[in-house]
Amino acid sequence: MQIKKFLPVLAAMAMMPGIGLAQDADTTPVNADIGFIFTTFMFLVTGFLVFWMAAGFAMLEAGLVRSKNVTMQLTKNISLFSLAAIFYYLIGYNLMYPGDGWTIEGIIGAFGTTGLEPVGLDGAEPDLTYASVGSDFFFQLMFCATTASIVSGTLAERIKLWPFLLFVIALTAFIYPIQASWKWGGGFLAPGVEGQTDFLDFAGSTVVHSVGGWAALTGALILGPRIGKYAKDGNIIPMPGSNLALATLGTFILWMGWFGFNGGSQLYMDTAGNVADISRIFANTNTAAAGGAVTALILTQLLYKKPDLTMVLNGALAGLVSITAEPLTPSLGAATLIGAVGGVIVVFAVPFLDKLKIDDVVGAIPVHLFAGIWGTIAVVFTNSDASLGVQLYSILVVGIFTVVASGLVWFILKAVMGIRVSEEAESVGLDISELGMEAYPEFSKG
Repeated sequence: MQIKKFLPVLAAMAMMPGIGLAQDADTTPVNADIGFIFTTFMFLVTGFLVFWMAAGFAMLEAGLVRSKNVTMQLTKNISLFSLAAIFYYLIGYNLMYPGDGWTIEGIIGAFGTTGLEPVGLDGAEPDLTYASVGSDFFFQLMFCATTASIVSGTLAERIKLWPFLLFVIALTAFIYPIQASWKWGGGFLAPGVEGQTDFLDFAGSTVVHSVGGWAALTGALILGPRIGKYAKDGNIIPMPGSNLALATLGTFILWMGWFGFNGGSQLYMDTAGNVADISRIFANTNTAAAGGAVTALILTQLLYKKPDLTMVLNGALAGLVSITAEPLTPSLGAATLIGAVGGVIVVFAVPFLDKLKIDDVVGAIPVHLFAGIWGTIAVVFTNSDASLGVQLYSILVVGIFTVVASGLVWFILKAVMGIRVSEEAESVGLDISELGMEAYPEFSKG
């Protein structure tokens, strides 16, 4: 009778060699075939976790802007993701992975050439030591879209919709993929190649988050602050968000999505060691977020006599950004401390930017740029292969490129079509002036 309990398991084990039967004469070892399956599956699962971060950004921003601008933020977020999906396919993916190198033929050939395997791998010869092209493209796209999401919140409540979306196209088709190719596409910052700089950025504290932060900072400087944010006497006028419940929900969604962001960046799920490392990455990612949140909670209590929820939310996100450059090698204690420093950065960087009259509506610059820089530097404390000089050099190179490229695009858009709404439109709110609809129509005045 006991044997019957194990019959389904034995049957499943007997079927395992048949996994590779899509190719009639396939002589690839079964283990490689299974590795291909599991790594592909990992990219798909972690990829849709990162996709869910798009909802997190939308909810966070909807909660932190005033009610008269909520619909605009939601419109921007779903539009920017959709544009990223199309233009990363048309241009960005192949610019990020240029194959044999940066040649005129390769650059021209990159436009719209991203292809998937045939249905059922019919006639294909896949690289069974890695994963399917479709899963890799899907996973990498999510990182590209995340970079664009970072910019959206900083420039909220005063930027026109269409110039912003045109900037998103430039960012996702060219700016992000070009600099990402230097690190992840075998470029001059890629480790493991003789004569190249061994820059370590596991999941993108610099390549993703600081790039979004630099682009947002450049846009904020060119766009200017919201009307009434900074009084002539030097006082900073608070402009509270419309819905802290949504902002908190968005933060939890982002926290959840980050497990895919960092865990999937292990890139392989074909051995017990890789699976154990993914587990370690999940645990370190989680505790870094907790460290950032708790630190912000305590600091705001000490500094302002009352905890500040928005600071706590951004403290958690800063902790996540801080650990993203190296979520594998730290111990749980070290990961907590790395995240805690991210929380400190947010608490002090937000008022610092206000003193400089740089208006960042949701705090994205402290979270993604400042904590991203810190996280990239922090790699040297837990990974013996990291060099402080190389990390700083890479931060500088990526930062200069992003600021120059973003600034050029912003200035062109400003000169050609203008990037800021009128004072009247800003006062009324972008929901009515730009879109003609409100998120909370039953509460509108008049």
